[in-house]
Amino acid sequence: MILRARQFEFSFPRPTLLMGVVNVTPDSFSDGGEFFTEQAAVAHALELVEQGADLIDIGGESTRPNATPVSEAEELRRVLPVVEKLSPRIKVPISIDTQKPIVARAALQAGASIVNDIAANREDDAMWRVVAESGAGYVAMHMQGTPQTMQTIPQYRDVVAEVGDFFSDRVRQLEAAGVKAEQVILDVGIGFGKTAEHNLQLLAGLRSFTKWNRPLLLGVSRKSFISQVTGGELRDRLPGSLACACWGVLAGVQMIRTHEAAMTRRALRMAEAIRARVT
Repeated sequence: MILRARQFEFSFPRPTLLMGVVNVTPDSFSDGGEFFTEQAAVAHALELVEQGADLIDIGGESTRPNATPVSEAEELRRVLPVVEKLSPRIKVPISIDTQKPIVARAALQAGASIVNDIAANREDDAMWRVVAESGAGYVAMHMQGTPQTMQTIPQYRDVVAEVGDFFSDRVRQLEAAGVKAEQVILDVGIGFGKTAEHNLQLLAGLRSFTKWNRPLLLGVSRKSFISQVTGGELRDRLPGSLACACWGVLAGVQMIRTHEAAMTRRALRMAEAIRARVT
C-alpha cells in the first residue's frame, strides 16, 4: 500500500506514522490557545518533530463541539504564516486541518502536502478538485452533522456499518473528482457526532475499515470520551489516549494523530514489537 502526498511517499507496512497536532486557535478544547501566536505554533511544531512526529497537522479553526466558525480571512491569517515559516525548516509533510477549499489551496501553495478534512461529508466537490489538482494527500473523515450540531443526540443503527458505507461512497466520489486512491487516508472521526459508546464500537471495529486498502488515521488524543470511560479531567487523558492508540495499531491503523508525540511513539514502538512476534 502506497500513500502519496505531493513530493512525499510512504510505503506500508512500516512503523506507525505520528501526526503531531498544532492548534493555532484561541479556543481549542485540548490546549486552550497555548500555541495561538505564530511564534509559539512554529516552536511547538519543531518540538513535535524533534519528539518524533512524522507529520505536522496545523489547524486554525476549532472543531470542538459547539465551536464558533471563523471566516476564511481569519483562518488564513492564523495558519498561513505558520505554514510559510515551517515548510522550509522541516523535512516532514505538513497537513492543513481545514474545511475550506480556499484555505486548503493557499496552505498547499505555502508548502503543505496534505488536507485533513473533517467535512468530507460535504455535498460539493470543490475541496476534492483542489486535492486532485495539487496531488496532495487527503484525509476523508466521517462526521455526523457539523461541529455546531454533531453532539446533539447522535444516532446510528449500526455505527460501524454506517461509517463503512460512508467510506465506500467517499472513495467513489473522490475518484470521480480526480483524486487518486493513493492520495486517500480514511478517518472514522472519533468524537465527531458520536457518543462514548459509538466511539468504543468504532474502536472495536477498526479492523473492518482496512478492506479499502488505504491508510487509516486514528485521532483519539485527549478526546472527552476517555474521561467518560476512565474518569478524570483533561489532564488525566494521556493513559487512555495511549491505550486507544496502541489498540488501533494492533487493529490495522497506520497513522495516529496525537498531541504527545514522544510518549505516543514509545507506546507504539512497544505495541509494534509485540505485534511482530505474533504467530
